[in-house]
Amino acid sequence: MREQMLKLDPMKQGVVEDGKGPHLIHLLLISATAVDENDLDSAIENLCELYQTVSLTGDAVQRVAAYFADGLSARLLNWKSPFYDLLMKDPTPDAEFAAFTEMYKASPYYQFAHFTANQAIIDAFEEEELHNNRTLHVIDFNISYGFQWPSLIQSLSEKANDGNRISLRITGYSRNMEELVETQSRLMSFAKGCPNLAFEFHGMLMGSKPMTSLRKKKNETVAVNLMFYLQTFTHSSQISETMKSVYSLRPSIVTLVEHEGSRNTRSFISKFMESLHYFAAMFDSLDDCLSPDSTERLIIERNHLGKEIKRIMKNEKGGESHQRYEKLETWKRRMESEGLLASKLSSRCVIQAKLLLKIRSQYCSPFMFEGGSGFRVVERDEGRALSLGWQDRYLITASAWKCA
Repeated sequence: MREQMLKLDPMKQGVVEDGKGPHLIHLLLISATAVDENDLDSAIENLCELYQTVSLTGDAVQRVAAYFADGLSARLLNWKSPFYDLLMKDPTPDAEFAAFTEMYKASPYYQFAHFTANQAIIDAFEEEELHNNRTLHVIDFNISYGFQWPSLIQSLSEKANDGNRISLRITGYSRNMEELVETQSRLMSFAKGCPNLAFEFHGMLMGSKPMTSLRKKKNETVAVNLMFYLQTFTHSSQISETMKSVYSLRPSIVTLVEHEGSRNTRSFISKFMESLHYFAAMFDSLDDCLSPDSTERLIIERNHLGKEIKRIMKNEKGGESHQRYEKLETWKRRMESEGLLASKLSSRCVIQAKLLLKIRSQYCSPFMFEGGSGFRVVERDEGRALSLGWQDRYLITASAWKCA
């Protein structure tokens, strides 16, 4: 049935019939329940029906349902099965990078996260400018491809002048040495074109050295960047240990950006439905700026969002949650328990985020924007946090913290 779905996919392109969306969600729920209860006959019957309706090129509900159907199907298989590998095989590193790049260009999702954190870092740097020797050290616990930092490099370069240079040092942690080398090359190359800025990059593999071994230069402003990092831990003790290391560095600011959700329940069905609603919003939001026949959208969904859906489903099968999606209030309690206090974000953070959405809406074709964009920026916790939402759901939340 899945093979038939793939063969017929181009013929299903468009919008699901009226009333079919809720039916698809219902089918996913009863399929997930059957899989969770190991009711093989019911699970197969409902998944076969799902594969007759879902599509990788249909509307948002059809598309997201296709990836969740694959995840449920894989849970019925032994991991040694060739069919399991067919369903769950990760994209190549090059394909992942291409998908992330397309996502970065198409959606305000990552740009909102990066620009908001960067502005908070610049604000902290400027507060200490009289005694920090115009030196900034950013410690990025999850540097990924390094896309966050060119905008910061450029902003600091524009702020500097011939007689008053600025020094920027970035220490970036990654799980992959090849990724670190490529990130360093990109950032060093970009920084060469930015005048009056002295730039250093130090790449480290995660777990290679304790955070406490990082050398702090006299009077420099230290910023710790936690970008989608704490959510990767499966146990609260790991988060606590990390935050103790962060606190020991006595940074001037800690920027925290995480997905917004509540997946940390014991029930598989509750986690499944929370993940489904979250990714349904993500898939729906891609319709905002990418046309129905967009090749870029298929790349993003297959090799970035779809990969994450399947990874979540795979880890749930082993009894672990791959991503810790929690609400702002939960992260706030956790950070405060580690001796950190929320800092109010500046008006520049808010203005910049709203301007980003305005620019994105003007960039997209009018026919993709009937009724206006569904993205919105929301100030929360009395201005101490900023969220990017899609319609009535928060997607990611950015906040800044200081040591008590």
